[in-house]
Amino acid sequence: MVSENAEQGVYFVGIGGISMSALALLLRDRGYAVRGSDAEIGETAQRLIAQGIRVSRGEEEEITEPVVVYTGAVDLTHPQLARAAMAGKRLVTRAELLGKFAEGFPHTISVAGCHGKTTASCMLAHVLAAGGAAFTAHIGGEDLDFGNCAIRGREYFVTEACEFRRSFLALKSSVAVILNCDRDHTDCYHSDGEIFAAYSAFAAKAERVVVNADDPHARKIPHALDFGLFAGEIRAEQLVSAGERYTFTIAERGLPVVRVTLGVIGKVHIYNALAAYAAARLCGFSPTEIKAGLEAFRGVKRRFEPVGTIGGAQVVCDYAHHPREIAATISTARKLCRGELRVVFQPHTYTRTRDLLPDFVRALGGCASPIIYKTYSARETYDFAGSACRLAAKLPEARYVQSPQQLKRRLMEDLAPSDLILVLGAGDIYAIVRSILD
Repeated sequence: MVSENAEQGVYFVGIGGISMSALALLLRDRGYAVRGSDAEIGETAQRLIAQGIRVSRGEEEEITEPVVVYTGAVDLTHPQLARAAMAGKRLVTRAELLGKFAEGFPHTISVAGCHGKTTASCMLAHVLAAGGAAFTAHIGGEDLDFGNCAIRGREYFVTEACEFRRSFLALKSSVAVILNCDRDHTDCYHSDGEIFAAYSAFAAKAERVVVNADDPHARKIPHALDFGLFAGEIRAEQLVSAGERYTFTIAERGLPVVRVTLGVIGKVHIYNALAAYAAARLCGFSPTEIKAGLEAFRGVKRRFEPVGTIGGAQVVCDYAHHPREIAATISTARKLCRGELRVVFQPHTYTRTRDLLPDFVRALGGCASPIIYKTYSARETYDFAGSACRLAAKLPEARYVQSPQQLKRRLMEDLAPSDLILVLGAGDIYAIVRSILD
């Protein structure tokens, strides 16, 4: 797959990333000797260590393996990668490895989209499990049952297909799912046209394509099947909500087929469920099997996850970091909140914040005194134009904070036990908030 001699091993630079750590586990299952390094030994890296995979902190460790896999969060100037290149090692990107791994399966189901990939991929994994299929799943998050990978056989491979730097073009899919084509990753896409072209190229490499008929861009891509609430061959009808958990009937070409009750909070997950349903139907699974899988899905870590309390008020964390996700999550939270909704948002990357600034202002503008935490820079250098400070300045009632202590002090002001604290962002805000819980 990546080396003719698996015993010689594979080294991962950035092994603590959620996708990289899953790939490390998948390669080890195939008999490869695996180890790696990361800037910090976080929770994901600690789980690898607990499973017997050696992880080093920093950039100094000598790489003896012939193959080095690196994440998109680092570039070739990284000290370990530079030394490996000089030593003649084979350098492989995360995307290239994922594409090669997928080629080892008769059927690959790839899920793409600016948001919803993790949930839809997890739902598909549960559907395959319910249908008794032999499958492996590569997940860009932590499913509450499977974690970030599930290894249950080699017939089907389910994976997230990430659009960042067009990495999903390394995948050749039996079924490609496109949940949406929203503008994002403006550091590598400079127009809506470039984004649409990338999704179209991803779809062109697939045997069959499933698209969201309610998305104005996705529905233009040639497809075998589409889904939606307002259009599409696969529809959700007769919606009923209980505590923002939805029950609905799935209809195929106008004919009601099966009624499903989701165990996760939020109307947006109906789209993810419809996408999983459509993909599974193309793979030959029955409506009854799909219903069982969708209803078995309990959720994903950091997706509207209750994590504890601060000052007696419940804290819910969500990975939302794109304006459309933020607006949907805030809408859901408002329906569940008994007191005041207290929103905390950490911007993720300067380019996204800068280029989508008006959208962020609209998404957060209706919140009372939102708290904006300092930007999670990820791979980027400081840019005031896309900073949390600038975003906070555009929101008249917003308050900017830059430390866990400041965050807790702000939250405790006029806080009541009936309030709901909603924490949004894909950076380190999750760990920060967990550190200041009651």
